[in-house]
Amino acid sequence: MKNENLERMIRLADEFFEAKSDPMQISVGAETMELLRSIHPNTMGEIRNKKGPIAWALVLPTTSTLMKAFISKKISEKDLLMKTPLKIKYDALYLCSVLVLPEERGKGLAKRLLRKSIKAIKRKHPIGCFFYWGFSREGKGLASVLGKEFDLPVYARKA
Repeated sequence: MKNENLERMIRLADEFFEAKSDPMQISVGAETMELLRSIHPNTMGEIRNKKGPIAWALVLPTTSTLMKAFISKKISEKDLLMKTPLKIKYDALYLCSVLVLPEERGKGLAKRLLRKSIKAIKRKHPIGCFFYWGFSREGKGLASVLGKEFDLPVYARKA
């Protein structure tokens, strides 16, 4: 399968989140991906076409204690990941990031990806709330829609 879209997705992530220039954000590389998979296999999702990925999503199941520290800016996004314990029951879900190529937006891909991850994680964990970092109006709207759909409160860390 071709990966013509892969470089575009990476550029889009770098431009939007600027994670490479902010050491306090999660920067997704091989080591981070391995850690995320050890927390839960459905932390990362993607939708592809014949040219490669057209949408990516990242969620992080964690504890409500860590969520409160994160949204109150006592810990960084990277701390949130590194402090999330392994092999416990998680009660909060961080809606970390979603990227969709511009020409694929407005088709419900982001919601579909997140819905799939949330359902898989909720099967094994008593998730009681969602939280996110408010980078965009679209992200805030998506978090709100998912909160209503899953009947869960949604909390935000302001950008």
